[in-house]
Amino acid sequence: RPGLSMSRPGRRRSPPPHRDDGQAAVEFALALPVVVVAVIAVAQVGVIVRDEVAVVHATRAGARAAAVAADPASTATRAASAATRLPITVTTSIGSEAVTVTVSYVDSTNAPIIGGLFPSVTHLATATMPLEPP
Repeated sequence: RPGLSMSRPGRRRSPPPHRDDGQAAVEFALALPVVVVAVIAVAQVGVIVRDEVAVVHATRAGARAAAVAADPASTATRAASAATRLPITVTTSIGSEAVTVTVSYVDSTNAPIIGGLFPSVTHLATATMPLEPP
């Protein structure tokens, strides 16, 4: 009869070949660089945030130690440096009733591929504590 398939009963026909067999591979190849750059950018932002928290922590540690020390300046530098592994710069200002500790650190963004997208970040934190008798 016209319009009926001449295939054997119980056998299925194989689908015709597709012309877009490599489309997924091409899309993956095009999207992969964008994904890699995004992942590296997120990692770099994470490093910047981690260093900011470390600088704030070092500042507070230095100010706490300086507030009760006989020699506030050197004690603040030692305590702040011990609180972080970063190469920080510590400045201490001693008043009549309080000590102020300022910690700074320049974070150079040298991540591969995206190092030029992020400028160097300067982390700066200041903490003031009332002086207590040693």
